[in-house]
Amino acid sequence: MDRIAMFRVIGRWFHRYFSDDEAIVLLLLLVFALVTILALGTMLAPVIAGLAFAFVLQGIVNWLERRRCPHLLAVTMAFLLFVTLLLTVVLLMGPLIWEQGTALLNELPGMLKQWQEVLQELPQEYPGFVSDSQVIAWTEAANTQLTRGGQLLLSFSLSKLPNLVGVLIYLVLVPILVFFFLKDRDVLFRWFSSFLPKERRLIDQVADEMNNQIANYIRGKVIEIMIVGVTSYITFVLLGLNYAALLGLLVGLSVLIPYIGAAVVTIPIAAIGLFQWGATQPFFMMMTIYGIIQALDGNVLVPLLFSEAVNLHPIAIIVAVLFFGGVWGFWGVFFAIPLATLIKAVLSAWPDHEELGVL
Repeated sequence: MDRIAMFRVIGRWFHRYFSDDEAIVLLLLLVFALVTILALGTMLAPVIAGLAFAFVLQGIVNWLERRRCPHLLAVTMAFLLFVTLLLTVVLLMGPLIWEQGTALLNELPGMLKQWQEVLQELPQEYPGFVSDSQVIAWTEAANTQLTRGGQLLLSFSLSKLPNLVGVLIYLVLVPILVFFFLKDRDVLFRWFSSFLPKERRLIDQVADEMNNQIANYIRGKVIEIMIVGVTSYITFVLLGLNYAALLGLLVGLSVLIPYIGAAVVTIPIAAIGLFQWGATQPFFMMMTIYGIIQALDGNVLVPLLFSEAVNLHPIAIIVAVLFFGGVWGFWGVFFAIPLATLIKAVLSAWPDHEELGVL
């Protein structure tokens, strides 16, 4: 009897949530999309990148079209802006960031040695808290991690040399994809819709909400990265901090991971500042201004850019970043919040036949 009752409960639950044909189709579409991403995510990376950039530029195209600019001309102008910014980053900022990254790697042994000297003084200053054996263990652990990091970086660089041609192909392929995504957006949408059922109220409801959510999120996140990264870079240059371009890039990219990114990127900034200036006034001034930038980003810029577009609890955001980042790497981190919003939209729109009086 217990087994029959259990099957009866399961049957009622299944009928409550899965008796709608549209719900089954939506579930199959989500499963197919998830399997495709997991199986072909790396192969489809240029397409995904092209879609992301197309979402960013679509706002510019819409703005131009509202001012009676022809569609093809609006797409061309937005695309030329994208190519100009891409070439600026690749040809100007890329070599500078590479140069500063190489210089930092060369200076790491000296920085480590200086920190070892600081650590060796701790047992004398705080004999009750730090011992010589602890300092030795910390030093050996730091040397081991530095050696492993150098070996991993060298092996990574050597292993990626054959893929430089692939990177160059992506630099050509992604802009082409962006152009055609913008130019033939309606054609592609009609083609994809032709494979869906004619009666698709639930699918259209979720798709419309997610189109707005993803578009607003990606545009807002790109603008946030540019504002925070450029502001940090200018601040570091004015203060005379070493590796300003590299650190500005890290600060800009840190906004991809809410809450966690800002905390993590503070460590290298503070370490380089201490190594350069010590615990002096320039260091504390730099950290104060950096803290103000982070505060303005979290309390002014983010609410201004995203408003209520992403209405998720902080715990849900962190869980989404950890889960999708672990499953899908960089793109999982980048799309973690839209994907979490998709799950929320599906759960909100999913038909409940008990509430509709079916059961």
